[in-house]
Amino acid sequence: MKLKQRQLPLSIQKLQALQRRIPQHHPKQPAIKESLAKRLAGYKGEQSIEYPLSFLSGKDFFLLNDVRLYDSKHYFQMDSLLLSRKCLIILEVKNMKGILYFDTTFHQLIRTLDGKQEAFPDPLLQVKRQEQQLKKWLEIHQLPQLPLLSLVVISNPNTIIQSTPGNKEVAEKVIRSEFLPTKINILQQKLQEEVVTDKELKKLTRKIEKHLSPLDKAILEQFELTKDDLIKGVFCPACGHLPLRREYGTWYCPHCSSKHKDAHISSIKDYQLLIGPTFTNSMMRDFLQISSTSLMTRLLQAMNLSYSGERKDRVYRLPKEY
Repeated sequence: MKLKQRQLPLSIQKLQALQRRIPQHHPKQPAIKESLAKRLAGYKGEQSIEYPLSFLSGKDFFLLNDVRLYDSKHYFQMDSLLLSRKCLIILEVKNMKGILYFDTTFHQLIRTLDGKQEAFPDPLLQVKRQEQQLKKWLEIHQLPQLPLLSLVVISNPNTIIQSTPGNKEVAEKVIRSEFLPTKINILQQKLQEEVVTDKELKKLTRKIEKHLSPLDKAILEQFELTKDDLIKGVFCPACGHLPLRREYGTWYCPHCSSKHKDAHISSIKDYQLLIGPTFTNSMMRDFLQISSTSLMTRLLQAMNLSYSGERKDRVYRLPKEY
């Protein structure tokens, strides 16, 4: 199976930057930590399916992760999309503890954990909607209409799965992650006809990759925060302490006594995640708490960033992948 490497989602990177830049006793910290914990749990669940999927035939499948596309009206996101010459399979991964009860009468997922019940949106409805939106997207881009299938994958091996009695849809679509290779091979065997060639499948995969549109929310607005709420300075890559001191051409951590030549680069990345990709020398000096204009200029020049304007009016831009 050919795998597009799963990257740490932008939403998690932003939450991690926000958590270290907001004072620990700030009233928004509990909400930030809770949101980060949920997203990390989901990410770990999505990562966990890559091992069972590795048992699929390498030449027959492509796997794309974190697939977010626009169907001309709405954006839609799929945890993973498995592509073969016979079909496309949407994988919705749930990394949830406790007892999961799929209530198909009222279309909800009920979790019981530590004696407490909690309702969640129905994942089966979610993947049905994703199938419809992916079908529409393929039509818009005049791409082959392969059969669209979907599975809800429970990645936590200790989770108990239950449903309304006799429900065939839950039995067919909800599976444990370790059963994934077997289930996919069963689905493949039922679909005897190959709809596209290897060349067409590669072209379709590249087309989807080209149109990926990762979610990029303004994290400060999401938590009703401003730049004034952020802790400024360069943080320590070793222990996370804020701020570091600039001593003899290097960054010194007074907390763990470590020294770092390029610690400012990670902190500039924080600026990009929390505030935006463009800035002036003075804006970045304020964020990193650097008093020297010439030092800031040297640090930025060493990063070979693109820019517009000259001298004090120069505006730098960080690339997305920095």
